[in-house]
Amino acid sequence: MIQTIYLASRSPRRVELLKQIGVECLIKPADIDESVLAGELPKDYVLRLAREKAISCQKILGKECLNMPILAADTTVALDDMILGKPINDADAFSMLKSFSGRQHEVHTAIAVVFNQEIQVSLSSTLVEMMALTDAMIHDYIAMGEHIDKAGSYGIQGLAGAWIKNIEGSYSGVMGLPVYETAQILRNLSVKKLSIKKIKCEKVNNESRNFN
Repeated sequence: MIQTIYLASRSPRRVELLKQIGVECLIKPADIDESVLAGELPKDYVLRLAREKAISCQKILGKECLNMPILAADTTVALDDMILGKPINDADAFSMLKSFSGRQHEVHTAIAVVFNQEIQVSLSSTLVEMMALTDAMIHDYIAMGEHIDKAGSYGIQGLAGAWIKNIEGSYSGVMGLPVYETAQILRNLSVKKLSIKKIKCEKVNNESRNFN
């Protein structure tokens, strides 16, 4: 499997998850407009943003990215097909967490990998059931600051993990990077990379024999 990539993200969680599967990364964040398009569904939204981040990073890097893949990811939380991104303030975070109380919601994470003029995408969708939360619990959580810069205003890997009754899907996907899907794409790219090298070597060898 490819072991070094560019990561179009500042997320320390994604860096740690990549290390978990033996992949090191060079951080090259891509800043794009993350506005939701009119009528856009949550799954379509994260897939579009992951692609746009990867392509934006590729344009920034130019020839630098010829030898290494670029991986971009985007995560969003959805409740009844309503997209809930990162909170704009504490009141917004409270509203989101209150809406999850005693209910199920979905977490969608899309990944996009660009390499050799090819882009591969994958989507991980997980159903998350949260326990009933009191206002005091939510206020205490927000006071600790764990909601900041997190889709849906919580991180499953932190204190809010104790609120999760059940998940159906990928735990790492809820964290921000589905490791299974990521590893599958990087393995496929490794095979292709080796095949391309083999073809190039055979071409060079054939040309050398013809020359002689």
